[in-house]
Amino acid sequence: MTQNTAIAYRAAMLDSLGDPAEIGLTDCIRYFEDGLMLVENGKISALGNAPDLLPQLPQGCEIKHYPNALITPGFIDTHIHYPQTGMIASYGEQLLDWLENYTFPAEQQFADRQHADEVADIFLTELLRNGTTTALVFGTVHPESVDALFSKAEQRNLRMIAGKVMMDRNAPEALTDTPRGSYEESKALIERWHGKGRLHYAVTPRFAPTSSAEQLDLAGQLLKEYDGLYMHTHLSENRSEIEWVKELFPQQNGYLDVYDHHQLLGERSVFAHGVYLCDEECARLSETGSAIAFCPTSNLFLGSGLFNLPQTEQHRVKVGLGTDVGAGTSFSILQTLNEAYKVMQLQGVRLHPYKSFYLATLGGARALQLDHQIGNLEPGSEADFVVLDYQATPLLSYRMAQTRSIEERLFVMMTLGDDRMIKHTFVMGEPVYNRD
Repeated sequence: MTQNTAIAYRAAMLDSLGDPAEIGLTDCIRYFEDGLMLVENGKISALGNAPDLLPQLPQGCEIKHYPNALITPGFIDTHIHYPQTGMIASYGEQLLDWLENYTFPAEQQFADRQHADEVADIFLTELLRNGTTTALVFGTVHPESVDALFSKAEQRNLRMIAGKVMMDRNAPEALTDTPRGSYEESKALIERWHGKGRLHYAVTPRFAPTSSAEQLDLAGQLLKEYDGLYMHTHLSENRSEIEWVKELFPQQNGYLDVYDHHQLLGERSVFAHGVYLCDEECARLSETGSAIAFCPTSNLFLGSGLFNLPQTEQHRVKVGLGTDVGAGTSFSILQTLNEAYKVMQLQGVRLHPYKSFYLATLGGARALQLDHQIGNLEPGSEADFVVLDYQATPLLSYRMAQTRSIEERLFVMMTLGDDRMIKHTFVMGEPVYNRD
């Protein structure tokens, strides 16, 4: 699409207007069976029923029509590790052994910029192939890993948030830094990339056991020195991990309090997992505006546990969805929602498809403080969107023919859908993936 060109897209249209837990199921979804969306200069300029908007289109405006398809905002992944792309589907361990036997050896390769460039390309291609247009991403301890990812993301004009891992203990020597060295390297990356185009920097201590108190203090200092930074780490994923944190930080009142003590909670702080949180921790997350990335696929794959979504709803904690590749076994947000439904079923809770869709789009945008720019189809928002093919597979096509509502269609997509459903992915109005 060239500058100043308007293109209209006609299809069924769906976006989320809010959290069903807060505003109810009736008002949380906006849906047009025969919808039209006008995109100009990378942003959505109009949205509504096609018969109402067609007469108002600019003269000569191109119209792209997608029958048997649904247009939604691009998916948002609030926790993923790009260096683990090559070790996805690694057999047989729980969290701490999995890190030692698979993750750390894979991450050591990212001292090589050429390797980092190659993996970054594969990683971003997979995201777009699965309809994910924004992600909060772990690099490795090597600054080269972040330079590679941001360079490749900038070329594609993607909204990406990432950071260098800070890790000064309890890891292989080749993957450890020092508190001051990590601070200086992070600072240089922030000044090089944060706020450049659609890129944002996340201060990224891996998790409390691999950072000393001094390093966590310096992570908090970075957050004070620069506006708009994110903080991205892990929290309460695995019972053995939690016990380890208690041993390493006996003076603190629990896992979250370690981060709180070092002033790492805030509106742009995202904690992956949160499987084992008490009510006091949920209340503190809510009070500080911090968010949780719900990672059902990896929680099941590593046998970590079942995330208590109703508990976070009760305390109004922001929650987004994370694939957590490579412990997560799919880049597909649709497949991740499939697993999220099962996690809730095992706890006697039904995850409504509207809530699932919220987590994958607007919920993720709110967790990242970006809902004024992405996560919906509101006029003025950035035109990051996907075209979902109702007839992507023979089974989907047959099953969709039996559905009677958008609610039922959403659930079928989230149960049977995967990367094959993504017909097109658009970023700032530009086509960046075409399945065919």
